[in-house]
Amino acid sequence: MTDTTERYEPGTHPDLPPPMATHGPIVWMRKHLFSSPLNIALTLVSIYLLYLIVPGALQWAFFDAVWDAGSRAECREQGQGACWALVDVRFGQFMYGFYPEHLRWRVDLLAVLFLLALVPILWDKAPFRSRWLIYSCLFPFIGYFLLVGGLGLEPVETSKIGGFTLNVVIGVTGIAASLPLGILLALGRRSNMPIVRTLCVMFIEFIRGVPLIALLFVASTMLNYFLPPGTTFDLVLRVLIMVTIFSAAYIAEVVRGGLQAIPKGQTEAADAMGLRYWQSMRLVVLPQALKISIPGIVNTFVGLFKDTTLVIIIGLTDALGVGRAALSDAKWQGLAWEVYVFTAILFFICCFGMSRYSIYLEKKLHTGHKR
Repeated sequence: MTDTTERYEPGTHPDLPPPMATHGPIVWMRKHLFSSPLNIALTLVSIYLLYLIVPGALQWAFFDAVWDAGSRAECREQGQGACWALVDVRFGQFMYGFYPEHLRWRVDLLAVLFLLALVPILWDKAPFRSRWLIYSCLFPFIGYFLLVGGLGLEPVETSKIGGFTLNVVIGVTGIAASLPLGILLALGRRSNMPIVRTLCVMFIEFIRGVPLIALLFVASTMLNYFLPPGTTFDLVLRVLIMVTIFSAAYIAEVVRGGLQAIPKGQTEAADAMGLRYWQSMRLVVLPQALKISIPGIVNTFVGLFKDTTLVIIIGLTDALGVGRAALSDAKWQGLAWEVYVFTAILFFICCFGMSRYSIYLEKKLHTGHKR
């Protein structure tokens, strides 16, 4: 038996487990699922709905699914579940679009290099982080030449870049480029210089008042009318520019909200220390404003990534476009559920990852939001 009367020196008392009455799965369920008559009713209804939905969904998606077939008719001969054979047959197009098959290793290598470039950005304890960040800054140029060609690599037309690769390229480029631009627009909107403030306000309000699809139409058609005759302006590049400025306008408003939440005394304290405007913004104001703005910024990024599917309307073939093209094939007609579920899974993985990292970052920076 443990001697509970034993005395310990200050700071040497061992950590004891919490009382059983306040810890464990039963306590958690009682607190979160059965804490009131309303919560009990909602929990029971939810369990009943899951009982109705989950077994049938698993039966359709896995147990009765067909993974190897040459057409929809062959799938139906083997079972009545999901026909994932379509995804298997068209997987290359889903992921790479019309990128030359013998060069797809470059896209795979690009994905690996991209993940390596993210490590020092997302993980501040990465070894040799300062040197690693140099590689992260150089990655956009490495990625461009690896994807498009040049410097000894076989050139590939950007029109052949498609599938989920196109969604990722547009989404990542828009996210990386719109954040610094959005911060500058937010600072410009709060500037004491009337011309700068007016220009930023006009830009933000105009872009936020126009649907993204309208900007994409401008990028794909009308922009050519303003260019000199014979000038070629790559369509993918035009889309990247439009997506970036569209996202930057929304980021600017999110950051502006964070800036307005910072007490004026923070700026006055920075001025009292002799810091110049950009020094006070970089060292005092912006770090606090960006911490507050994390949920809104990530929400904008998630929306931007999902909006990359709109490029199908201007003739670019992303993952959703590949799926629609597959459904137009007489051999695979009628398999819309499989196409859209698979596409949704691809986007969910990326968007859920961004969301979870946002939660991790909020906890790490102590934004004050209790979870």
